[in-house]
Amino acid sequence: MGRTPWSAADAPVGPLARPGIARENGAYYLGITRTISVKLPDHLFAQLDKEAKTRRVTKSQLVRESLEKGLHEQPPAGAVSCYDLARDLAGTVKGLPEDLADNPKYMKGFGR
Repeated sequence: MGRTPWSAADAPVGPLARPGIARENGAYYLGITRTISVKLPDHLFAQLDKEAKTRRVTKSQLVRESLEKGLHEQPPAGAVSCYDLARDLAGTVKGLPEDLADNPKYMKGFGR
C-alpha cells in the first residue's frame, strides 16, 4: 500500500522525466498519490506547524509519518475498549427490540 520514496538520484532524467511528480524534501513519489483535506482545531494545527518547523519537514510529511505510525501501532497491553468501559450498561434499557442493533428497519430515517 505505502509507496517508498525515491531519492533525487533515482529520479528519471531527460525524456523519461515527467512533470508533475510530487517532490517532497528530496524524495519523489512515483505513481498516484491521493490528496485529502483534514480539519484541525487551532491548538492541534499549531502543534503540527511547530513540530514541522522544528523537524524541518512539511506538515504533509509529518501527517503521513504520524498516520503510518498510528495506523500500524498495536494497542498497549491492558488497553480497554469503549465497550469494556460500558459493559455493565449494555442491555439495561428495558422495552427495546432485541434486534435493535442489527435490523435495518430501525435505521430508516436515521440521521435526517
